[in-house]
Amino acid sequence: MLSFHSFPKDSELRAQWLLKIRRDGFTVTTRSRVCSRHFETGEIFVSSSGKRCLQPKAVPSLFHWNNFSKKTERPGVWERRPRPVDTVAMVTVDYNTEDENDVSDMPITGCTESAPASIPLIEDHDYAASPLIVVDRIKYETMSREIEELRRQLESYHLTQGFGLQRCATSPEDIRYYTRFPSYEHLMAFWNLIQEATSRMVRVTSGQKSLSTSTSTESPVNRPTKLLPIDELFLFLNYLATGCTQRELCHKFNIHRATVSRILVSWPNFLYTLLGSVSIWMAPGRVRANCPADFSGTYKNTQVILDCTEMRCQTPSSLLLQSEVFSTYKLHSTFKALIGMSHHGALTFVSALF
Repeated sequence: MLSFHSFPKDSELRAQWLLKIRRDGFTVTTRSRVCSRHFETGEIFVSSSGKRCLQPKAVPSLFHWNNFSKKTERPGVWERRPRPVDTVAMVTVDYNTEDENDVSDMPITGCTESAPASIPLIEDHDYAASPLIVVDRIKYETMSREIEELRRQLESYHLTQGFGLQRCATSPEDIRYYTRFPSYEHLMAFWNLIQEATSRMVRVTSGQKSLSTSTSTESPVNRPTKLLPIDELFLFLNYLATGCTQRELCHKFNIHRATVSRILVSWPNFLYTLLGSVSIWMAPGRVRANCPADFSGTYKNTQVILDCTEMRCQTPSSLLLQSEVFSTYKLHSTFKALIGMSHHGALTFVSALF
């Protein structure tokens, strides 16, 4: 009858066990066991509860390499060390790996007379081996279908959870609603113009912190953020197009509200600095060549259509500021601006706010 025994807690006795077992790279865990076949009969006794136990100072000593007997001495280092031979031997090894606590020499059979010396290898017991593997095919196919279905649901869940540009790329209506660009191609054409400059974008909060805590004259570059730069642009355009609150944006893009605030402050300054240096006025000859038919004749020399507009703002607490921003036309506080439009209605110029 076989029984399995855990390693002793005493460090010295455990070291003796490991020395006798002779397994390189072996680490003792709470689940490591040594079977009773490696102990002498007198070292095992049956307790009053019927449990097979070891004597307090028992050490495993019976192994395959000593033929499970203390009388057989272990071969010396010279006999155990492999040496090269002139003829290549055909070696057949047959073993299983059920018991990880048994160390022995594997039987090696060669087809030549000058076979190399035997090498101590691991041989495990075969009492737990089973020649048959029974598989319930119906259950296996059902579980395979469930796994595939769960995988598809997980992919769909990831797509629906993440709100970004890629989610709306295939829908022209969504692109126009969330960005006010005519199509995804127009948006990507604009992105290709500014993409290279985004690597040098200075976050407003980072810049202010750097100026207040450092005397360096170098501008701090942007640090890695949770959103990709193109998704940050999409968030900013979404904010301008839909007028949603920062709380809504932080839930949509699954980021902190402070991160949304930093994006909404940094991107207007970045785009103003970047695009403000670009000449927006076309040559008069090109304007006339592309002028719509409605402007031919009396208005053929039109270069730009100018108009003024007002945008509502919060009422300041100062009475002096209230008098400066109050609009008798809108009957509330506004900022005034001069805008310029091309012939087909696109805004090409916006002045500073007054």
